[in-house]
Amino acid sequence: MTSGAARKIRLLMLLRRQGVTDVNVLRAIELIPRELFVPRLFRDQAYEDTALPIGHGQTISQPQVVGLMTQALELTDRHKVLEIGTGSGYQAAILAKIARRVYTIERHRPLAQEAEQRFTALRLHNMTARVGDGIKGWPEAAPFERILVTAGCIGNPPHGLVEQLAVGGVMVIPLGPDHRALNVVRIRRDEDGLKREVLWPVRFVPLLPDIAPETISA
Repeated sequence: MTSGAARKIRLLMLLRRQGVTDVNVLRAIELIPRELFVPRLFRDQAYEDTALPIGHGQTISQPQVVGLMTQALELTDRHKVLEIGTGSGYQAAILAKIARRVYTIERHRPLAQEAEQRFTALRLHNMTARVGDGIKGWPEAAPFERILVTAGCIGNPPHGLVEQLAVGGVMVIPLGPDHRALNVVRIRRDEDGLKREVLWPVRFVPLLPDIAPETISA
């Protein structure tokens, strides 16, 4: 067994202890090589349970957060998913291993381009990515059975995203009164409206509007 494989097994065992018990989620994490989604400088840390910088002020989320948020979606292979905040593409790739179809939006063009290259390299053909304003969602592809937002939102979830959530659908989104007090919230939509469930505290980069101006990454 290689050292990389041993580190991945240790991470999977840690995630189980931290409450990630959905076998489909654990299998997706096992199948997607996280080291392909982090800068070369940090590849020796790819299987540590930590967030890592990916440039443009963004991070690849901690594996525990990826596992728990994916599990909270209650995802199956029948679902069409919208993800807001592609970043490195790691979370979207995990979703693609479980869901029928994944749409993902990133406001930083260089990150979106890098993520698409990774999706192609991994032959993840059930994904569609684009550069755009995630707050507006993807109305022409709606409704979505599942929506995952991987950025912190102040107050209420964006109206456009709520409108694009199918009846019977689930949205998982970090919400809070400010960015220092975010909680992962699960929102279920049924015939009577929306029902919220606060799950656990979390830290995320803020959910911002519009396409980001292109700058040279640090």
